[in-house]
Amino acid sequence: MTQEEIKKLVGQVAADYVNTQVPEGATIGVGTGSTVNYFIDALSKKRDRYRGAISSSIATTYHLISHKFQVFELGSLESLPIYVDGADEINPHGAMIKGGGGALTREKIIAAEADIFVCIADKSKLVPVLGKFPLPIEVIPMARIALARRITRLTTGIPMLRLMHNGKPFITDNGNEILDIYNLVIEDPIMLERSLNQWPGVVTIGLFSMLSANLCLLGTKYGVQRIDYEKNHLSLL
Repeated sequence: MTQEEIKKLVGQVAADYVNTQVPEGATIGVGTGSTVNYFIDALSKKRDRYRGAISSSIATTYHLISHKFQVFELGSLESLPIYVDGADEINPHGAMIKGGGGALTREKIIAAEADIFVCIADKSKLVPVLGKFPLPIEVIPMARIALARRITRLTTGIPMLRLMHNGKPFITDNGNEILDIYNLVIEDPIMLERSLNQWPGVVTIGLFSMLSANLCLLGTKYGVQRIDYEKNHLSLL
């Protein structure tokens, strides 16, 4: 299978999982990215089973609406049974780097409210140690230069301002900028996340270690593996 075919398969398996594990009338938390779009496509076949969705980005909202899902604000819900999202990297313990699409802040907010966090990804995203993919940090624009200097001084990281194709800074849905940190070897994701979160001007770190995945549906050329981090169990679906 091609990588796109694997993503599509993962999206379908994720939809099947949600359809069997989540009660009718529930609202589904939905992340951002190409694999998530395949999940939305597959879930839309049983759209009427659900009350609607919570979206992590404007792009995802448009995709949900195109499939006639009703999109709610997070504050209007009393509970969120599940959140499904991709990852740029995920380690054997379920800690992730996320934010390649720029939606890390809203993704983390929704993940914090969900009972179960399901990561959907292809096998290339599974790594022994996080850091090969640059770590995104959403920052307040006025603090960006000071934060870049501090990162350079206190870590091995090399901060780069994320730019669009026209050379202008990438702006998040929240009106902020993103520093992508290269050259990190993240052996202790929780410690690094706790440390960086305290720096003034940081909005969100693209490390999801304190909010790690409960399970991962990992696409391979042989099928989709389910990795349950709480039960330390791996099976082929």
